[in-house]
Amino acid sequence: VSLQMMKHAWDNYKRYAWGLNELKPISKQGHSSNLFGNIQGATIVDALDTLYIMEMKEEFKEAKEWVEKNLDFNVNAEISVFEVNIRFVGGLLSAYYLSGEEVFRKKAVELGEKLLPAFNTPTGIPWALLNIKSGIGRNWPWASGGSSILAEFGTLHLEFVHLSHLSGNPVFAEKVMNIRKVLNRLDKPEGLYPNYLNPSSGQWGQHHVSIGGLGDSFYEYLLKAWLMSDKTDEDGKKMYYDAVQAIETHLIRKSSGGLTYIAEWKGGLLEHKMGHLTCFAGGMFALGADGAPNDKTGHHIELGAEIARTCHESYDRTRMKLGPEAFRFDGGVEAIATRQNEKYYILRPEVIETYMYMWRLTHDPKYRQWGWEAVEALEKHCRVDGGYSGLRDVYNNHESHDDVQQSFFLSETLKYLYLLFSEDDLLPFEHWVFNTEAHPLPVLHKDEGHKAEDQK
Repeated sequence: VSLQMMKHAWDNYKRYAWGLNELKPISKQGHSSNLFGNIQGATIVDALDTLYIMEMKEEFKEAKEWVEKNLDFNVNAEISVFEVNIRFVGGLLSAYYLSGEEVFRKKAVELGEKLLPAFNTPTGIPWALLNIKSGIGRNWPWASGGSSILAEFGTLHLEFVHLSHLSGNPVFAEKVMNIRKVLNRLDKPEGLYPNYLNPSSGQWGQHHVSIGGLGDSFYEYLLKAWLMSDKTDEDGKKMYYDAVQAIETHLIRKSSGGLTYIAEWKGGLLEHKMGHLTCFAGGMFALGADGAPNDKTGHHIELGAEIARTCHESYDRTRMKLGPEAFRFDGGVEAIATRQNEKYYILRPEVIETYMYMWRLTHDPKYRQWGWEAVEALEKHCRVDGGYSGLRDVYNNHESHDDVQQSFFLSETLKYLYLLFSEDDLLPFEHWVFNTEAHPLPVLHKDEGHKAEDQK
């Protein structure tokens, strides 16, 4: 079924928005997010590996030809370093590792080089926004005191290590190892990592902590850096398990109805709200369970299962059986969005991602059942003539579509669904680590030190 869904999403993108970043499935035209500046083709690059894995050979070939002829980074525009890294660099790296086609390696390294000026700050903590023509960077104007954002500068590690591996140029890996050095030097309030860090002073901004937006993938990449290093990156491992310990102590709570959730921390005060993005953490805890210190493996799996259950409840308690952007545990409500501006669903993958990890690591059939519920809801409420659209209010009787088919729907949501219903030997966890946009990157085995040299 996810194969037919992919075909519907891809065919309509091709018909109405080919070469543009994303599709507007209701108005049947292209959509461009300012995150990518003037770079085009986000959906193509994001979907390459999904097309390959689903054996959509014709489509993959067309996509590859578009990349060869039209993917151009010489644009005078400001881009989000984080988004371009996870979608474009990540998508190109995976396409290369899966298909062996040299064009993808070449483009990935070329783009990586264009991103390097973002690190030209006093601390080496990169800017959020970069003009890829002029090399001038800056931070989001709304971010606490001109700070860089934890989830943004903390979500470069996997891709940049692979860029060094594939180019033989150590500079990429050096840039991301330096980020770690800066973080290790800093005092962490209660062992937690605030979401804001000033790249000039090297000091934390506001003491806000979140495992959802602004924080999420930083934690994911600590664990995955260790896994991707064939478990040799002891530093990443320690940082991850120490962080989980602090998260458990300060952020994880149980509602009166017995649902485990991860709250947000604002300078010592808890906000009892959990974002859809935070739902990825169930899969993360389960993936990290095997390496957990002092007999905590079962506990981490249990934690993953509890988060999966809470997030399933957030879906089940809506009219459309798709989860809201954020849901709360206060004033008598549990796992329900109470604010209008949190009731939307933009085809996000995190809950399905957690089902996929939980299925692979426990084989409890309920995760496939929950995944199937999500498929039915997507087909019923998000599928339109011209593709798939997000929803403005999942509690409503009537669909109000937002008219965007996000590139991550093809990259992540449909890929995780496909993997949830596939055998475990498709992209097995011992050989592959998924970047935060679901792009699989190979584990770098200890004996592969010389590969980078050979591939130059």
